[in-house]
Amino acid sequence: MYTIPNDAIITIAGTVGVGKSSLTKALAEKLNFRTSFEKVDNNPYLEKFYNDFDRWSFHLQIYFLAERFKEQKRMFEYGGGFIQDRSIYEDVDIFAKMHEEGGTMTKEDFATYYQLYEAMVMTPYFPQPDCLIFLESDYEDVINRIAERGRQMEIETDETYWRALYTRYVEWIENFNACPVVRININEYDVYGDIDSLDPVIEKIAKVIHTHRAMHKR
Repeated sequence: MYTIPNDAIITIAGTVGVGKSSLTKALAEKLNFRTSFEKVDNNPYLEKFYNDFDRWSFHLQIYFLAERFKEQKRMFEYGGGFIQDRSIYEDVDIFAKMHEEGGTMTKEDFATYYQLYEAMVMTPYFPQPDCLIFLESDYEDVINRIAERGRQMEIETDETYWRALYTRYVEWIENFNACPVVRININEYDVYGDIDSLDPVIEKIAKVIHTHRAMHKR
């Protein structure tokens, strides 16, 4: 049986409402790791964005890019041992691209955003996670979770946005190769009723990280 190294950085990816934050907290508790959450409550653009995609999509994406880049550096400088809620890769490949293709971000703004992303991330010096956990679920489960957590700005968002976002995530993960991936269905564990149900998930993650690190030592 493999164990997860104490210096590992594990990123959790998945569409809005799929349960990334809950799994981040539960895994951190099980592994005695620190957590890294995206800034939602004090985000100066998030509520404005949900009220006007055209006006604020570029500002929101630049904000998230900067915050996630700083957080990525902080985790590695600290020496690892983190569970991270959402990756920097999702911002460009899913959110920003969706707004550019949908007309709520201009092509010029997207080009500027992407150039900045490349300068920050697409270099051999950018510290990549040891593993990305992709949370899979049915679309109906996602919609129910969004409704249950009760964020008004999300509830008032047109359902077609959530459908488009869900579809993009499904397509995105098929081509993602920046770091090793472990796919987990949200029905495979219960972080509230039985935290030990995460043990098989942890074993999957540990095996993937061990294999990846062993290959890169050669």
